[in-house]
Amino acid sequence: MTDSTTPAATTGDAQAEGAQTTAAQAATAPPAAAAQATPRKKTDASSLAAAGPSKPGAAQPRGPYYVDFRARTAASYGHAFLWYGKSSEREVEVAGLHPATDSPVPYVLGHVMPVPSETGASYGDLDEEYLLANYRVYLSDQDAPKVFAYIQKLQKTTPFWNATTTNCTWFIGQVASFMGLKTPWHMMYPEDYVNELKKINGGRDVATLTSGQ
Repeated sequence: MTDSTTPAATTGDAQAEGAQTTAAQAATAPPAAAAQATPRKKTDASSLAAAGPSKPGAAQPRGPYYVDFRARTAASYGHAFLWYGKSSEREVEVAGLHPATDSPVPYVLGHVMPVPSETGASYGDLDEEYLLANYRVYLSDQDAPKVFAYIQKLQKTTPFWNATTTNCTWFIGQVASFMGLKTPWHMMYPEDYVNELKKINGGRDVATLTSGQ
């Protein structure tokens, strides 16, 4: 993925309106948490800038690395995805599971059958104005490489998206589970899933892998 991300379309954008129509056509399908029809633009996640540097006097991160479980708006149910990287750097990596291509067709078909997926950044993942919920968990120098390698392995081994099985909340839940966090049922709206993930883990902001990982 080589193109840089641009801000997501607004509600009035013609493409977004078309995606909303598509979502309405799929309304008879189960309300899958992962479904999202927002137009996407491929990005090189390794070169994306996240939030700016910490303000003077701000609390220091609890660990040198982090995974941020996030949910944003979309034309349908919303979308759940991950930011991860080094706490002291602006650049972030983005991972998330969603239907491949910008066409709404795979999204619609994905409510009844598995469809080819993409697992990198999707259109709008870097726009804070579309953020609905987030839960950031910090990692040590020892644990971060293992977690990041697991995320990348999951990206390579999840070739299909389906609204009720391998969806976006399922994807971030796999990572949370690997980090030793409790996970809610994946058939929740992305915003609800991220908020529930934080709630059932007591808001803990540091994860430590077990000795066997």
